[in-house]
Amino acid sequence: MVRDTLGGYGSIQRFVEAKLNRFESMERSYRALCLLMFSEKENVMYESAYGYEIRKTTYGESLRHILERSAKLREKLKDLPADSVVGLYLSNGLDWIELFWAILAAGYSPLLMNQRLSDPVLEDAIVSIGCKAVVSEGKAFSVPTYGKELFTAEGPAEEIADPEAALPEHFGSTLYVMSSGTSAHVKVCGYTAAEFFHQIRGSYGIIKKSRGIKKHYKGALKQLLLLPLYHIFGLTAVYTWFAFFSRTFVELPDMAPKTILRTIRQHEVTHIFSVPLFFEKVYDEAIREIQSRGEKTAARFEKGLAIEKKLRKRTLLHTLFVKAAFREVREQLFGESISYLITGGAMIRPEVLSFFNAIGYHLSNGYGMTEIGITSVELSECPAVLDEGAIGSPMDAVEYRVSDAGELLVRGRVMALSITEDGKTTLNDGEHWFNTHDLAREEDGRFFILGRRDDLVIGNSGENLNPVQLEPELMLPGVEGVCLTAEEKDGVKRPLLIVSLPEGTDAETAEQKRKEMQERLQELHLASEIGHIAMTDAPLLSEEDFKLNRRKIREAYRAGKLPEIGKAVRTEESGDLLTEEIRAFFAKALHKELSEIPADADFFSELGGSSLDYFGMMGEIRTHYGIDFPFTSGNAFFSVNGVAAFIREGQRK
Repeated sequence: MVRDTLGGYGSIQRFVEAKLNRFESMERSYRALCLLMFSEKENVMYESAYGYEIRKTTYGESLRHILERSAKLREKLKDLPADSVVGLYLSNGLDWIELFWAILAAGYSPLLMNQRLSDPVLEDAIVSIGCKAVVSEGKAFSVPTYGKELFTAEGPAEEIADPEAALPEHFGSTLYVMSSGTSAHVKVCGYTAAEFFHQIRGSYGIIKKSRGIKKHYKGALKQLLLLPLYHIFGLTAVYTWFAFFSRTFVELPDMAPKTILRTIRQHEVTHIFSVPLFFEKVYDEAIREIQSRGEKTAARFEKGLAIEKKLRKRTLLHTLFVKAAFREVREQLFGESISYLITGGAMIRPEVLSFFNAIGYHLSNGYGMTEIGITSVELSECPAVLDEGAIGSPMDAVEYRVSDAGELLVRGRVMALSITEDGKTTLNDGEHWFNTHDLAREEDGRFFILGRRDDLVIGNSGENLNPVQLEPELMLPGVEGVCLTAEEKDGVKRPLLIVSLPEGTDAETAEQKRKEMQERLQELHLASEIGHIAMTDAPLLSEEDFKLNRRKIREAYRAGKLPEIGKAVRTEESGDLLTEEIRAFFAKALHKELSEIPADADFFSELGGSSLDYFGMMGEIRTHYGIDFPFTSGNAFFSVNGVAAFIREGQRK
């Protein structure tokens, strides 16, 4: 490790302690946080790739950009009162980081706008929090909206001799984070620098207890900017924890799977924090690749996993075996630079945790919410313990308790100071328990999330059925997804099991799958508990979903948006050569047969694709045809016909 990146201290521990002590002795303000975050001026803050060239921006250069941008903001927004709320509607990147701090340095409070939410929901948040203006990248809002290009820094970055003297005296007092809700209203949670002080102080407890999280590679610790920074997980665990200690962030040009893997290897990324969907997609693709190499390769891999489990208690032998046995698998995935992986925000499939921890990576589970920040992560170094999926113990300044109703209660100074919803604001004094409504259990000081209280379904016998525990048991071969919820008929709620099959599944196949599902329910002694099984060929997850939203699925079913198979099955006639070529790209990306891809079917809502699948496919189409697609035209490119029509138009020019 390079001593110079640690403020001159000889160890991470001493550097961290010294920096935290400085923060503790200062006022709890965003100005103080900014000063400490950018104090290691020579450290590389940001890396981006231009072909084979890697461009680097230091903390000192970025601070100069921030000050220049904040001056332009103050001039443009000079009529706004101090501490007015100013929205930030940008994608991840250097611009986001610098404009976030520029808004604060200009004396305003930033509203971090969730780009996954619809316009009506964003407008509701603007009104509820009293947002006066927005800095945006192409989208206009009901309040004055300014393009990010108005606030760019000009000329080469100059050295700032005295950052404390250069920083404005008055920063914004609060930042606002939007929940990722799907209703017409979202919660807007306000955080002052005091809450972030405790969030950072809590991260020190992680550093003390975990070897892996502070591990550098070739002297550098590099965090991939995969999670959106406007999300509490991205803002706190990805950005704030690591920027405070002046580590490096790596730009992700797009979300195509090949781009992600290439970026990780090219920059030698050490840390990746993301939602389960990302790790599950990587796992699924890895397993498909292993199985495609034949039965012998698959059997050898399974044998390696079995040996790894037997050797787990023999630390040195286990390490040597894993390093050698799964080297090729790691080379196909993230390479050897990765030190630490964290997932959170939803339940992750057990086999995914087991896979990553078996092949030589470290994947642990964490916990947090928009209202409470990031409050825990499993810190064990033992793969067997990590595989259990616990969220660990609460961080410093946080308390957990499981209520009599089995719900996780959280208390602490890290939580949002204010929560605004439907025009009503409630304040948190750090003394009251916040009910997460997540079902949990405690075991020897470690906590496990079991699902959501409002997701519980009452069976026909009156017993509570937990979808989170039961749905994995019902994922039979050929089933795309399952959702256990409830339907209401004649004022009575009854269990409803919605089973998603591949798009285009015929009625005969669906009936066979229904029988298999009934047999599985019998094995689980649940046949009498769940009366209605609805077989559909529509996906249960939409593009913006990280996890199953059972309320949303229930409403979609009630509205007829999840039609049951047998009532109307779509047929598809063969198209021209270009259409069939594009259909083949869709089929490859979705791992489906050509016959399962109607030319007018939506990639996400009808064919069940994810954003990772989509961007990977569009990258291949762009390369093959040499045509760039402007991704600002709604859903024009989400179907075979839409893509083919755009290519035809481009070929005519």
